[in-house]
Amino acid sequence: MLLCLVSKGEAMNYNQVTKEIIDALEKVAPGRVVSGSNVNPDYGKDGMAIYGAKTPDVSIDVVNTEEVSAIVKICHDNCIPLTTRGSGTGLVGGCTPILGGVVICTAKMNKIISFDEPNFCVTVQAGVLLRNLAEAALQRGLMYPPDPGEKLCTLGGNAATNAGGMRAVKYGSTRDYVMAMKVVLPNGDITSFGSTVSKVSSGYNLAHLMVSSEGTLGIITELTLKLIPAPKATVSLMAPFEDLHTCIAVVPKLCANFKPQAAEFFEREILISSEEYIGKQIFPRKVEGTEVGAYLLVTFDGQSEDELDPIVEAAAEFFLEEGALDVLVADTPPKIKDIWAARCSFFEGIDEQTKLLDECDVVVPVSRITEFVAYVGEVGKDFDFDVRYFGHAGDGNIHIYACSNTMEKTEFLKQVEEFFIPVYKKAIEFGGEISGEHGIGLGKIDLFRQTTGSVNFALQRAIKQAFDPKLILNPGKICYTVEELTGQGASA
Repeated sequence: MLLCLVSKGEAMNYNQVTKEIIDALEKVAPGRVVSGSNVNPDYGKDGMAIYGAKTPDVSIDVVNTEEVSAIVKICHDNCIPLTTRGSGTGLVGGCTPILGGVVICTAKMNKIISFDEPNFCVTVQAGVLLRNLAEAALQRGLMYPPDPGEKLCTLGGNAATNAGGMRAVKYGSTRDYVMAMKVVLPNGDITSFGSTVSKVSSGYNLAHLMVSSEGTLGIITELTLKLIPAPKATVSLMAPFEDLHTCIAVVPKLCANFKPQAAEFFEREILISSEEYIGKQIFPRKVEGTEVGAYLLVTFDGQSEDELDPIVEAAAEFFLEEGALDVLVADTPPKIKDIWAARCSFFEGIDEQTKLLDECDVVVPVSRITEFVAYVGEVGKDFDFDVRYFGHAGDGNIHIYACSNTMEKTEFLKQVEEFFIPVYKKAIEFGGEISGEHGIGLGKIDLFRQTTGSVNFALQRAIKQAFDPKLILNPGKICYTVEELTGQGASA
């Protein structure tokens, strides 16, 4: 049995999943309860398995809120660890059932329940894919602005991590579009948080508390999301630069003088990995004999081409004045689709070609991006793995990858920790945070404790215990480590 830490000096027991419990679960979700060696091992990890993998004792593909409620009640009454997952595309071990128990998957809860076009909102089940909502909204002349690179992620997972994405520079992150939600609490109660009205001043904002809670406070089963009128014109500019420093130095001035929908920077090697993955070269590697070292990809949107033409022209002139080797314009849907297909495949490209991979997604003030990336480059020279970068330049969210095909895993993990510690510390020093959009999960729980401060960390734990006193929901994440929950060096 595992210790279920409730408060200082008090403990409860996590129990094992018995045949009687499996039979009770089967009555709730007949034909969809999988146990033992039949459980899909993919349900034991997310997109970054290096942070840990553990196949759960039981997995259940749920189809509605009532099923989720009944399953949670069984787990609550028997003190069984319970983890929720959607598509499993996270990159911090956030949906890894590190203590086993039960995993419920919301992927089959994939219905767009209703569009409320007069009020510019839509209600969806948690398992709806981001891509599917985006397409359905566009068919109605509407846009759901949050745009994480992985389009096969679920909207429930997006809300659970406050996913950001490429359009956050202009439109904000997922939190800005969550109006209301249906939630199953850790004891199985069903409740609703938030409202579909545009102004609320009625107590604590529990809906926003659930956003970025990573499934530790409750299980989101439905969401009502804000929509906006879809832009009628979109143009992307791609500017190649000779080196990364010159490329990134453009970003603060870009944001000060223009209002892009998205602004992304990336270095040469990460682009090559992506283009090899999608099987198509889109970006130039040389411009008039000069090797390209980095790229800036910027999108502008508006209500007409006439509105965008002077903006695009001024931006192109600006890039050339700031050292761009050239400026390429993508102003048709096929061209825009091609260049963003390469950008959206960065992780998949690296992942396919790399045996050992770790990543951080720090966020720093836009004005410090150049200085921060230069620091990371210097620190990275002291290690045996390759360091690759890309980032949401417009909002300061930078993705840094440590990649190796030759190192032993133990040595790789040791060096990665030594590399990322000063990187995270520098981000905090610059006024940033340890995660811009991926969350804490298993990968950053120790860093979160170190950087949050004792007062705020104690508040985080108090919130967790107020919602989930038995600590059964997604245990071992955010504010309780596995070692604490298993009684090995436990503290409260």
